[in-house]
Amino acid sequence: MATIILDAGHGPNTAGKRSPDGKLVEFRFNSEVAELLRHYLLLEGVDVFYSHENSRDVPLSERASIANRLDADAFVSIHANAFGNGWNEAQGIETYMYPQVSKRTAALANLIHSSMISACGRKDRGVKTANFAVLRETKMPAVLVECGFMTNREEASLLLSRAYRVQCARAIGFGILSWLYHEKIV
Repeated sequence: MATIILDAGHGPNTAGKRSPDGKLVEFRFNSEVAELLRHYLLLEGVDVFYSHENSRDVPLSERASIANRLDADAFVSIHANAFGNGWNEAQGIETYMYPQVSKRTAALANLIHSSMISACGRKDRGVKTANFAVLRETKMPAVLVECGFMTNREEASLLLSRAYRVQCARAIGFGILSWLYHEKIV
């Protein structure tokens, strides 16, 4: 049985993680996508745990510790991107992994990313590397998915819509399941 840790990035009280007009709070998007994704993965027989909580901002080191303690097969952090504080033209989907990763991690990042691009039809900003704590401190393949820009009016509208949240959850789920089947974990 595969175990996946889903991480709704940031937390309910993280300052500044919202669209310029305040209509979109990043954690609300992240946590709803995580909830939908959890549902899809459970239907496929995957064990799913959260590293976030709806009532408090869980520190990054604690999020990684939860994943490590559960000895998960993979860690997936869900986010909405931003560029600056005002509306701008930055747009698209990008997926991050730690700079020194295994082939397994790169495969997970690429499968999730290509699934997101195919399903969501947004600009492909690529798979990139970053020294993010949740990627660096986890002992299993870990990726961080940026599902669109809160600072782009068109993408902010998408990020607010239930239909787009479902698209993102299904696409991330497809990428995870493809990776699990490839790794022969399920």
